[in-house]
Amino acid sequence: MSISAVLIVKNEAHHLRECLETLTWADEIVVLDAGSQDETCAIAREFTQNVSVNADWQGFGIQRQRAEALANGEWILMVDADERVTPELRDSIQAAIQQPPAAYSVSRLSWCFGRFIRHSGWYPDRVLRLYPKRQAGYNASLVHEKLVVEAGLAEKPLSGDLLHYTYRDLRHYLEKSAHYAQAWAEQRAAQGKTATLWQGISHGLACFLKMYVLKAGFKDGKQGLLLALLSAHSTFAKYADLWVRTQTSEKQR
Repeated sequence: MSISAVLIVKNEAHHLRECLETLTWADEIVVLDAGSQDETCAIAREFTQNVSVNADWQGFGIQRQRAEALANGEWILMVDADERVTPELRDSIQAAIQQPPAAYSVSRLSWCFGRFIRHSGWYPDRVLRLYPKRQAGYNASLVHEKLVVEAGLAEKPLSGDLLHYTYRDLRHYLEKSAHYAQAWAEQRAAQGKTATLWQGISHGLACFLKMYVLKAGFKDGKQGLLLALLSAHSTFAKYADLWVRTQTSEKQR
């Protein structure tokens, strides 16, 4: 059974080579670029000729659908540029594709602000990433897209970790968080949803308590405290963004 490792990327020159070096065992590597201004495409072509560009960004879900369509393998392994497939995970994947079709989840172990985060609700952070092309595919969500599997297709776990080098520094975290908050608010506003600032405050506080206390973020040291505070801020920000959109639309009417 053939497997295609599939990536959607944009301006990932600082990550991409190390990621692709952990995917050379795949039958095919597919890279769909969203209009990079750095050396992303040049690096990708060092590993594969299946490199395409589509800068008509319509959200993460649509872009993953486009990338899926470019893959020729019977199985798809969806990977992000800031992730690395460990040898144990590779072996587990190669064994899994010899079995009857199923959608497989991987456990992501994230490196953040100087350490691997093993608590805070971040680990094992299982996500579906390996699946038979004809029996599963991504939905069209702008952000937080999900893999939709065919009815009756089993979901199973793989062994081994997918290492996730999630944020380069605090500025990168804040920029990425702002992008997700904007996309979340846009999607909710398009659905006719509204929000209040009190919802932002209450959800933000609940996020902090869940991460730092219930999910034992305190065991991740100072990084755990920082992540809980930042996540609470990010949660508040997305509700605040939606609230601001509501106020603006009401004034325009």
